[in-house]
Amino acid sequence: VLPAPDFSAGKTYVYKYEASIMSGLPDEGLARAGLNVSSKILISAVHENTYMLKPLELIINEYNGIWPKDHPEPVGKLTAAMTPELNIPIKFEYSNGVVGKVFAPEGVSDLVLNFYRGFLNILQLNIKKTHNVYDLQEAGTQGVCKTLYSVNEDVKADRILLTKTRDMNHCQERISREMGLAYTEKCDECQKESKNLRGSTSYRYILKPVPSGIMILEADVNELIQFSPVSEHYGAAQTETRQTLVFLEIQKSPIAPVSAEYHHRGSLKYEFSKEFELSPLQLVKVTDERAQTEELLNHLVTHNAEKVNDHAPLKYLELIQLLRLARYEDLEVLWSKYRNMPSHRFWLLEAIPAIGTSAAVRFIKEKFQAEDLSVAEAVRTLVAAVHMVKANPESIKLFETLTEDNKIDANPVLREIVFLGYGTMIYKYCEESDVCPVEYIKPIQKRLSEAVSKGETEDIILYVKVLGNAGHPSSLKSITKIMPIHGTAAASLPIPVHIEAIMALRNIAKKEPRMVNSRALPTILKYPPHPLISKLILGLISFW
Repeated sequence: VLPAPDFSAGKTYVYKYEASIMSGLPDEGLARAGLNVSSKILISAVHENTYMLKPLELIINEYNGIWPKDHPEPVGKLTAAMTPELNIPIKFEYSNGVVGKVFAPEGVSDLVLNFYRGFLNILQLNIKKTHNVYDLQEAGTQGVCKTLYSVNEDVKADRILLTKTRDMNHCQERISREMGLAYTEKCDECQKESKNLRGSTSYRYILKPVPSGIMILEADVNELIQFSPVSEHYGAAQTETRQTLVFLEIQKSPIAPVSAEYHHRGSLKYEFSKEFELSPLQLVKVTDERAQTEELLNHLVTHNAEKVNDHAPLKYLELIQLLRLARYEDLEVLWSKYRNMPSHRFWLLEAIPAIGTSAAVRFIKEKFQAEDLSVAEAVRTLVAAVHMVKANPESIKLFETLTEDNKIDANPVLREIVFLGYGTMIYKYCEESDVCPVEYIKPIQKRLSEAVSKGETEDIILYVKVLGNAGHPSSLKSITKIMPIHGTAAASLPIPVHIEAIMALRNIAKKEPRMVNSRALPTILKYPPHPLISKLILGLISFW
């Protein structure tokens, strides 16, 4: 009979913990980056099934160089920045070898909490009393994945040897996040042959039976995650994680609690932090944000007057990263200083859409309304902003207000960019969000209805394209009303309208193929023979 791991009340268990995470390509002689962490870990019981955890003597080393010839270097500033939070112990539920809820004060960031989860993942042990070899779907930091256990007792040595392997390719629930992929299409059939993201984790434990249960003496963890954006059997980028845990001693003094209110902060599963939504491509040491921004602008203007300098891409990335730290008011200050300097103005307008924040859209909107931007500049910056700015309720609202702007409405090119961009922003937001409010698309549905009643063909086509870009399932009714399904009124519309309506259903068909096909099939039967219409409808049916 194998009891579960236990940490007895009135004692503090001290472990030596080391972890390393390394990312890069698998071949030697190429760049890799990662961190090495070492510390002591203290665990003590608070009350039944609830424990406190605290790290001590944290040391962080950074690896950033050519593998394997370069060596890790100390990162004193990162250690100093994390230490105040790591001095705050967290609490966690632990019963029968299963980690439950995690509790921490508000002062502990998601980043530090995920560090704790990485350690707690080692404690997750679903030991069955009646089997030596078995598998189950087990919860971990990566989700709920298939895990194979093998348990062997060494009676003479009074030890239990346990190994488990977690297959992250077979998960009931997988913790992952796709960023910047709103325009890509998933191929489920391709994933059956070769997965873009694949990985596994192996665990090896040495356990010791004790009167209260079993005690973890040693643990070794090796995890390998591979990613390839296309079908590639060799050379996929990989992240390799290694963890070791060694028991040191038992202390009688408990972990000293802190005077703070503890809140439920999730479970063992990894939680994505908003801190890295705009991860820098180029790390910049920021001392004086405004002064550094102006220095970079001057450098780009001075060294790229006649031909592009070799350092221009690097300096441009640094400029973007600094501008991402800027508030809208900071952009105003820069603009007021450089608006009448053509070269500086050019580089500033090139960089602002790449910031990727709502402040960029607001800046473009207000400068155009104030007639500070020419039509050509507005076209260039708005097109870039549609694809570079992160879609969120604020940026969507800004684009919606632009659709109502009289100056935008008076220029056909800008009007088309803004309206189609509005639909694209909705699509990008809904692709990465669990909730896609129908309120975002209702203004366009209303405009389409009015345009149909007035017989305004150009507006009908534009609004249908917007609904197609957005791909919201609620638009299906509005689009099918202008197809020859509902009688002669729709049939009397020009063929180009029907063509755009069918094409607009494509993004909806990716989400709701059965619903779309139930509307497309009657059209094939009722619509007068037309080669292009039939071909487009058959293309829709292929989504089923």
